[in-house]
Amino acid sequence: MDQSGGEIAVGMGAKPSCDAAGAGKDHLSALPDDTLVLILLRLDTAAAGGRTSVLSRRWRRVWTLLPELRFSFSPAPNLIAAALAAHEAPLRHLFVGAQHAALEPVADCLRAAARRLSGQLVVENHRSANEVDEEDPAFEIPCFDSATTVSLNLGFLGIVMPPAGVFARLTELTLISVWFHGPPELIGDAVSSPRCPSLQKLGIKYTFGLANLAIHSESLLQLKLQKMYGLQQLTVDAPVLQELDVIDCFDWNQPIANISAPQLVSLFWKDSYDPSSVLFGNMEQPQSLTLTASNFYVYGPHDFLLNLSCLRLLEQFQAIHKLHLGLIYPKSIGNFQYLMEDLRKFPSLEALAVMLRNEGHAFGASIFHVLRMCTSLTKFALVQGPENDLEAQSTCQSSCVCDEPTNWKTEELTLNHLHAVLIIDMKGTDHEVAFLKRLFSWATALKSVKILYTSITASKAKEVHEKVLSLAKPETCVTLAAK
Repeated sequence: MDQSGGEIAVGMGAKPSCDAAGAGKDHLSALPDDTLVLILLRLDTAAAGGRTSVLSRRWRRVWTLLPELRFSFSPAPNLIAAALAAHEAPLRHLFVGAQHAALEPVADCLRAAARRLSGQLVVENHRSANEVDEEDPAFEIPCFDSATTVSLNLGFLGIVMPPAGVFARLTELTLISVWFHGPPELIGDAVSSPRCPSLQKLGIKYTFGLANLAIHSESLLQLKLQKMYGLQQLTVDAPVLQELDVIDCFDWNQPIANISAPQLVSLFWKDSYDPSSVLFGNMEQPQSLTLTASNFYVYGPHDFLLNLSCLRLLEQFQAIHKLHLGLIYPKSIGNFQYLMEDLRKFPSLEALAVMLRNEGHAFGASIFHVLRMCTSLTKFALVQGPENDLEAQSTCQSSCVCDEPTNWKTEELTLNHLHAVLIIDMKGTDHEVAFLKRLFSWATALKSVKILYTSITASKAKEVHEKVLSLAKPETCVTLAAK
């Protein structure tokens, strides 16, 4: 893709040369505007389209009729605003890429884009948070009244949401790497139903400056909040919301949240949680909910605070559809305590996915502890992180206590409803094989086992497949595939 965005002004303002104009009859330029626009749409960037101006006088304004423009990481963002000001047609797609762009050029670009945009806007300003300061000035985001999708990654520039105006057609808004300025109610007001009546997806990630976010939306289906540094209070009133993600926003401080989302089917809460200050309103179908909780550390100090949020969240639900649970082992167990006994209660589940980062340690005891509280399971997935490579798997010493307690090797467990197992990135180590042997003995009605691999060779995967086949019953279908 063309990286020479600085050539935009040169290409768009250049006059046709005598050689280009006098080299014979120009049949191409005789084509209608619509056809010429289709030709220019095949080019990668707006700069490339603009340089067609040198072909003949006929081509000099064709680029201004393009419905799509892509400015790919221009070193001079101020030229982009000038190009957009000269553009004549509504834009159904606009991409602007920049490196270390300052506030004024980005602000000018967005204001020019708002006047032309009728579809999708994507802005990527690659800039480190170390390049900005809380005292830096901010600019007001324009009201994109005709845009349908807006994604702004602004490199931690300071912004103020517009105090007035309606984003009438906006269905998807993503704000990444921004520093919020102005009254906090402006942000929530701008994305709530009176001013964003069609908004369905909202994402806010890697932001500073917002302590209180209140959203009231009749249309919102998906809300993803991640690393909103400094957030203290969250209010969501969204009667049709289906997906909610809150990840590392409260910085492990006392969270205050009031969530009213009766149609919620997916809750991804990897953050501080306290049932006395985080309130979920009535969910109409909690048995359809997929819940992703904070990671649980299998070994750690007594009363490990990092596990507390996970424990509290699991206690709030009586029955859900599916649980995603991360189990984390430290590299060195050493003087740490075994903490799985703190997990005493699980909601009733149909499906369970365990994301395992075991650092080469045996994991049979921890998985057994979880499974004996989930005997109604119909589906089980064991996902090992790609970092669990063969070298890491060999680091566990023979004297390590990770295989304890050993009751998982002898106690029986009834998983009569479990019929499908998915295993991702199994390496074929002895403790993996030992665990699967026990799992297959517990799951007497098991119908299928699927093995996906991403970080081992095809030959190693085939070896793993043969091991699993040797453990499974003849009536169990065992399949192998690359992820």
